[in-house]
Amino acid sequence: MKSLEELKAIREKNQSKVGVRSESETQTRVVVGMATCGIASGARPVLAALSEAVQNEFLTDKISVTPTGCIGLCQYEPIVEVLEPGKDKVTYVKMTPEKAMEVFNLHLKQGQVVTKYTLSAEQK
Repeated sequence: MKSLEELKAIREKNQSKVGVRSESETQTRVVVGMATCGIASGARPVLAALSEAVQNEFLTDKISVTPTGCIGLCQYEPIVEVLEPGKDKVTYVKMTPEKAMEVFNLHLKQGQVVTKYTLSAEQK
């Protein structure tokens, strides 16, 4: 690496590989808890499934999928939070790659919250 431009090019190339993009105010943010408890509960395949789906559907300009640290609700891991501009945050709990694909298809593509996987449904 010989220049700042080369470093920027490497960063952009790697971001596109994992579906992580710079965020804007119009993007929907999908945040996956990737602290030790999340990883131990299976968050890595959930993150991979969501990132792949966003890339495969060419939605990286509308949806950003990002890992985060501890969300603070270890007993509900893996956790996926969906933050849409102008709407309340939706927290999905005990996610699997299959459940994540359902959330992707129904919530992220069609705008229908999958209430059976939300934190509020889990507490009832």
